[in-house]
Amino acid sequence: MLHLLSLFLPTVIPSWRFFKTVAPSPRIEYRLIEGECFGDWQEDRPRPAHLGLGQILRRMLWNPAWNEQLYLVSCAERLIEAPSQHSVDEINLRVARQLPPGPQTLQFRLVFLSREGMRMVKLVEYESRPVSLSALQEAAT
Repeated sequence: MLHLLSLFLPTVIPSWRFFKTVAPSPRIEYRLIEGECFGDWQEDRPRPAHLGLGQILRRMLWNPAWNEQLYLVSCAERLIEAPSQHSVDEINLRVARQLPPGPQTLQFRLVFLSREGMRMVKLVEYESRPVSLSALQEAAT
């Protein structure tokens, strides 16, 4: 029984040594482009400013949106470390799925936020090429 408990506990209480490094995660921002009109960059899936106790408890047991967000962060980290078309495609598809249909093109970028003194500095590490939003949404279905 103790052997089973020793195997189970690390899955419930992870160790920080599990991670190779602890570093800032890239944030995904997107914009829609229509013709020559470039939209403003917006954060993809911004975190809510406040959660109630009930929401926190429910999210501890069931939170598929957060699982997808973690997957996107993983794709973004891989894209920075070793660029691949798979990571670009996954980010494009999942961002496009959250947007209303339209004739625009979608572009995303990966940014890192860091604190320098009292101000926050945004560093753009990657910027994708624009892709047709309607084509992405058709591929997502």
